[in-house]
Amino acid sequence: MKKLFAIFLFISLFSFQESTAQNSKEVEEKAAAYFTVRGEIRGEINRTPVEDATVRVVGGEVVKTNAFGRFTIRTRIGDQLVIEHPSFGKEFHTVTSGESIEVLVKGYDEETDNQDRKKSENKRESDLKQHKILLDSAVMFKKKDIDKSIQYIEKALENLYDNRDEKQLSDSYSVLGDIYVYWKQYDLAISNYEIALKMYSTSRLWISLGLTQLLNEQYQEAITSFNRILRNNLSRYQQATVYEGLGDAYNALKKYEKALENYNKGLEIAKEDLITPKITDLNSKIAENYAESGKIQIANNYYNNSLNLASEQNLNRAIVEQDRVADFYNSTNLYDKEIELRKKNLEDLEKSGVQTQTSKGFLKDSVVISSQRINYKIGNAFLQQQKYDEALPYFEKSASEANKKEDLIVQKDATRKLSETLESLGDFDAARKTFEEYVELVNELVLRKEQEISQANRFRKNIQDNQIRIMSLEADRTLENDRKRIYMREQLLIEESNKRQQYTIYSLIFGMTLLVITIYLLYRNSKQQKLANNLLALKSLRTQMNPHFIFNALNSVNNYIALNDERNANRYLSEFSTLMRSVLENSDEDFIPLSKELELLELYVRLEHMRFQDKFDYEINVDEQLKVSEFQIPPMLLQPYIENAIWHGLRYKEEKGKLRISISAKNDETLEICIEDDGIGRKRSMELKTKNQLRQKSKGMGNIKKRIAILNDMYKDKVDVTIADVSKDGQGTKVILTLKKD
Repeated sequence: MKKLFAIFLFISLFSFQESTAQNSKEVEEKAAAYFTVRGEIRGEINRTPVEDATVRVVGGEVVKTNAFGRFTIRTRIGDQLVIEHPSFGKEFHTVTSGESIEVLVKGYDEETDNQDRKKSENKRESDLKQHKILLDSAVMFKKKDIDKSIQYIEKALENLYDNRDEKQLSDSYSVLGDIYVYWKQYDLAISNYEIALKMYSTSRLWISLGLTQLLNEQYQEAITSFNRILRNNLSRYQQATVYEGLGDAYNALKKYEKALENYNKGLEIAKEDLITPKITDLNSKIAENYAESGKIQIANNYYNNSLNLASEQNLNRAIVEQDRVADFYNSTNLYDKEIELRKKNLEDLEKSGVQTQTSKGFLKDSVVISSQRINYKIGNAFLQQQKYDEALPYFEKSASEANKKEDLIVQKDATRKLSETLESLGDFDAARKTFEEYVELVNELVLRKEQEISQANRFRKNIQDNQIRIMSLEADRTLENDRKRIYMREQLLIEESNKRQQYTIYSLIFGMTLLVITIYLLYRNSKQQKLANNLLALKSLRTQMNPHFIFNALNSVNNYIALNDERNANRYLSEFSTLMRSVLENSDEDFIPLSKELELLELYVRLEHMRFQDKFDYEINVDEQLKVSEFQIPPMLLQPYIENAIWHGLRYKEEKGKLRISISAKNDETLEICIEDDGIGRKRSMELKTKNQLRQKSKGMGNIKKRIAILNDMYKDKVDVTIADVSKDGQGTKVILTLKKD
C-alpha cells in the first residue's frame, strides 16, 4: 500500500513540474497570442451595470456592453482597453491575464441610473399611448372595413413586440375577437378570446367568450365559461347577463327546467336593479322557454308582460317584441290575435320612420322586420284560415314592396303564396302566370346565393390569411421572449461557471492530486459535452426537412383528387409516403450508403417532376467505374440544393429546363457530386422574390450549412460544397459537393 502511495505521489509531483513548465510556456505564448475574454463594467458606488458603454482595444476590436454591463472581446495580454460612456468619459484597463475582467468606473451613479429609468418609463408610456390609438382605430373601422381594422390590430401587436405588458396584449386580442364576432367569424373570435384570457383574465372577456360560444353553437363550452366566471366578483348587470347566457345554453340543449331556473335568477337581479332592457328580454325568453316546453298559457302571460314592457321602453323595442309575440300566436293557431298584432306592428313600423328593424334571435340568425315581411305574414295568417279574398291583397302588396326593395326572398315566398291563393279562388290563368314568375324568382335567387357563397368563401379565406399573419407575429414574439429568457439563463450560467472556475483554482492550491483529477474531468466533460452537443444539433437539423415540399406535395395530391385523377393521386401519394418513410428511418443516422441516398434523390426528383412536367426534364448520371458501396453520405444532404434548382431556377424559366445530377470519382478517396440546372440563375431569382421573402432566411440552406460545419468538425473536413453560376450572364446554377471516403 505504501509503495502504491509513493508511486502515486511521484507521478503527481512529476505532473506538477511538467504542468508548471507548460504553464510558463503557455504564459509566454499568450503574451503574443490573441484570446477571447469576458468582462463587465459597473458603477463604483452602487455597482450598477453600465449599458451601451464602448469597449475598445487600442489598435484592435471595438464592442458594446449589453443591458447587464457585460461584454466579450478578443485581446492579448498587455493590451490596453479604453472604456467610454457619456456619463463618465473614458476609463483605461490593462489586460494582465485571460481571466474575466471587472471594471468599476466613477461617475455612473444613481442619478444616471434614474435618468435611464425615467427615459425607459417615458418610452413605455409613449408606446402604450400609441397602442391605445391603434386599438381605437381598429374599433372605429370594425363595421366599415375588416381588413383595415385587422391591420390596425397587427400594428398594435407589432408595437408591443418587445414589450411584455400582458394586459395590453390581452386587450389587442380581445378587440380582434370583437371584430370577428361582428363579422360572424365565431370560431376565430373564440380562439382570440382564449389567447387574451391566457395573458390577462377579466370578467368581460369570459362573458364575451361564453356569448360567442353560444353563437357558435358550443353550448356545453358556454355553460363551462359562464359557471367559471360566476365565481368572480361581477357587477349586477354582468350577473344578469351570465344567468341569461346560461338560460340560452340550457334552452338550446332542451333542458327547459335548468334554462328557466337561470332566466328567473337573471330576471330577479334585473328587477332589483331596474335593468329595464334585461327585464323585457328575460320575460320574452321565459315565454319562449314555456312555449317550447308545451306550457302555452304560462308562455302567453309572459309574452303579454314582455309586450307591455317593450311598449314602455321605446317604439323600436316594441316593434321587435310584437314580431316575436305574433310568431308565438301563429305557432299556437291564434290567427286572429296574430293578424291584429301584426297590423299594429305595421303601423308602429311606419310610425318609427325606419324601413326595417332587426330582431336578434336568442341563438338563431337575426330576423329582419320590414313592411313586406309583415304583409306576407298577415296574408299567410288569412291563408291558413282559408280566407283567400282577405289574404290576396296582402300577398300582392308584399310581393310589390319586396320587388321595389329588391328583397328576393320575400318576393319569392309572397309570389308562391299568391299563386296558391289565386288557384284556390279559381283564377287558374293568373295562378299559372304568377307561378311562372315564382320559378323565375327561384332561379334568380339560386344564382344570387351562389354568388354570395363564392364571396363568403373569398371573405373567409382573406380573414384566415390575416389571422395567420397575426398568429405568426405572436409566435415570433413568443420565440423572442424565449430567446431573451435563454440569454438571461446563459448569463447566469456564465457567472456560475466563472465562480466554479475560481473555486477550482483555489482548491488546486491545496492538492496537486485534485488538480490532476479536476483537469482530467474537465477535459473529459468538455469533450463529451462537445460530442453530445454536436450529436444533438445533427439530430435536430436532420429532422427539419423543408416543410414547403411536404405542403406542396399534399396540395398536389389534393389537386389530383379534385380532378378525379385517382390513379396519379394514388401513385403520387404512394411515392411520397415511401420518401417520407425513408427520411424518417434515416433521421437518426449521421451517414447512410450513397446508393440509398441516390434512391431517395431519384424518388424526390421524380415527385417534383410529376408536379412540374412542363418546367424541366432531369437526368441522374453515376460513373460506372465508381464503387458506390464504398462511400457514405449524410442523409438528405443534396435535397435542398435540388429543391432550390427546381423552385428558384427552373420553375421561373419560360421554356422547359434541364436538371443534371452527376456523380463521379475525383480520385480513389474522393467523390464529386455535381447538381447543375439551366434555370434563370441566382441573381434573377433574388429579383423575383417579394420583400417579405427577402426578409425570410432559407431554413433549408441554413440547416445544410450548419450540418456540414458540424460534420466537418466531427469527421475532419469530410464534406465540401461550392456554388457557382453556369454562364457569365448569370443563367443557370452549379453546385459541386466533394465527399471523402473515410
